[in-house]
Amino acid sequence: MPRPKTLPNEDVLDAALTIMRNEGPDALTFAALSAACGLSASTLVQRFETKTRLVQAALLQAWDRLDRLTAELAAKAPKTPEGAIALLVGLSGDYGAVESYADDLLILREDLRDPALRARGAAWRDVLSAALEECFEGVPAAPAGIGLMMAAQWQGALLWWSFDPRMPVTDFVKISLERFVAAFTEPAVDS
Repeated sequence: MPRPKTLPNEDVLDAALTIMRNEGPDALTFAALSAACGLSASTLVQRFETKTRLVQAALLQAWDRLDRLTAELAAKAPKTPEGAIALLVGLSGDYGAVESYADDLLILREDLRDPALRARGAAWRDVLSAALEECFEGVPAAPAGIGLMMAAQWQGALLWWSFDPRMPVTDFVKISLERFVAAFTEPAVDS
């Protein structure tokens, strides 16, 4: 079967991300990507120039998708603490099994190494925190900065789930976040 002459960058970068997720970022080479997408390695070098730029382009595309998913879920979520939980549970659905989560931590390493990708992560943190903050506007006991605190609780829940994944990640996250929210929304019981 002949090689395709053209393939949109989006498809090429999807193939690159698949390689990184399945085999680790170090496995992404122009030769491996050529085998995965069908374009010649020289065509890929012309498009992306270096492996560093290829990795960056693939991860920037992944950040774009996460930004869109976050905006979509934030728009649908009720502006209540329960809506904040729904938003984060919705974002957790992409993690899948513990092996997939662990593989994605290798990709996070690449995000942390690259200043442009770190900036995307910081920007996403700010958008996500603001969306969560909106969900607590009518909750008098909610402290300032509740959005970032809840995002941190969510990330911690994902990590703790990964050590003992006996239940689906979305269930674990939901239970963890419900307990977190209860600390700010339920009256304290005197003993």
